[in-house]
Amino acid sequence: MELIALGAGLAVSIAGIGGGIGMGLLGGKSFESIARMPKIREEVRKLLFVSLAFIETLTIYGLLIALMLVEKIN
Repeated sequence: MELIALGAGLAVSIAGIGGGIGMGLLGGKSFESIARMPKIREEVRKLLFVSLAFIETLTIYGLLIALMLVEKIN
C-alpha cells in the first residue's frame, strides 16, 4: 500500500518537474528567437502555444496516473 502512494507521488512530481523544465526551456528559446528575428513573432507565438499545450497534457497525464494509483489504495 505504501508503494502505491510512493508511486503516485513520484508520478506527479516527475511529471511536474519535467513539465516545468520543458516550459522554461521552450519559453526562453522562443524569446531568444523573437529577439533575433522580430518579424517571425506571430509564427513563433503560435508554435509556442501549441508546444506548451502538449507539455501541459503530458503533465496532466502524470496527475491522472497518480489519481488512478490512489484509487487503488481505497
